[in-house]
Amino acid sequence: MTRSSHAAILNAVSARIATATTGLLATAPALAHHPMGGMTPETMTQGLLSGLGHPIIGIDHFAFLVVAALLAFTVTGTARWLLPAAFIGGTVAGTLIHVQALGIPAAELLVAASVLAGGALVVSGRKLGAGALALLLAGAGIFHGYAYGEAIIGADAPVLGSYLAGFALVQYAVMAGLLLGLGRLATRSEATTSTLIRTGGLGALAVGGLFLVTGLV
Repeated sequence: MTRSSHAAILNAVSARIATATTGLLATAPALAHHPMGGMTPETMTQGLLSGLGHPIIGIDHFAFLVVAALLAFTVTGTARWLLPAAFIGGTVAGTLIHVQALGIPAAELLVAASVLAGGALVVSGRKLGAGALALLLAGAGIFHGYAYGEAIIGADAPVLGSYLAGFALVQYAVMAGLLLGLGRLATRSEATTSTLIRTGGLGALAVGGLFLVTGLV
């Protein structure tokens, strides 16, 4: 592939990301975090669907899934595929904390701050070890999971279980898909991959900053 081809691919990808980010930023305050329209799921099917939808509908949560995948891509081997599981484990713990009525003050602000900090780490290009990344992702996962828990308060145990299964499944699918895509792109052009990763980090910075500001005003 020629340099001109690489440039064309990079320009197209960057333009799409910029367009998507602009649209997300414009609509973010209006989007709900609750797939069931704010109602608590009453059946296992509703719990599963709510769990599948929550990390996707919430732009701040989805942005961190992207960040988590970008950070996981900086390590190699089995650790790359286990790091998303560390984040998911944190989200499950956070949801259970909320369900048990144990409070985390300013949880939504902490979610936004995690997206902002994660984006900054991606943009910086600093590489951490797998252990440090696992701790960071698990810690951030607690805040995101606590926010997820708001949608399932009052549900029966089987419904809660299906909700946890739903958001665990969709989160890993998103992160694994991104890792696979980045891996394939890296075999074609490391330069394009690096620029795409940086662009993703900048997008997370924008999303995290927006949610942090709107949460403070």
